[in-house]
Amino acid sequence: MAKYRKLGRTSSQRKALLRNQVTALIENGKIVTTEARAKEVSKIAEHLITLAVKEKDNFETVTVQAKVAKKDANGKRVKEVVDGKKVTVYETVDKEIKKDMPSRLHARKQMDKVLYTVTEVPTAAAGKKKNTKKVDLTNKLFDEIAPKYADRKGGYTRIVKIGLRKGDAAMEVILELV
Repeated sequence: MAKYRKLGRTSSQRKALLRNQVTALIENGKIVTTEARAKEVSKIAEHLITLAVKEKDNFETVTVQAKVAKKDANGKRVKEVVDGKKVTVYETVDKEIKKDMPSRLHARKQMDKVLYTVTEVPTAAAGKKKNTKKVDLTNKLFDEIAPKYADRKGGYTRIVKIGLRKGDAAMEVILELV
């Protein structure tokens, strides 16, 4: 018996397809796909969420000093003339950062192997390129999804059949996070 569904594709195509669909599921909360694909995506997503739930509290907060450019009322950097050159003035600020423990770092790297980076583009036409931002889905898994499923022991996804697809009569389903 096979360990996984081949989905009629070469291994590189299959891995790319599954990574895309897992990324879309984590980002949006639900996707519409075929039944066979949904079962494979569900396996991968359940594994990632289980990793996130196990490691969600496995970090320590550390206070770090950082140099930040001093800004005036308009938000521009304050410049100072030193030896005939304009130099930016910096001030030190204490920042709290999360430092991952080794097991959480390993889980993060395993998630990064599966998930693609997502770029959010604003809907307004003006400044689309300038206002894009990258979304880290591993942080979303640790900070939003894992606390939601902390008391659950698996079964994080649901498959709902919605009927046959018109072109090839493949069973289509909605795969969603519970």
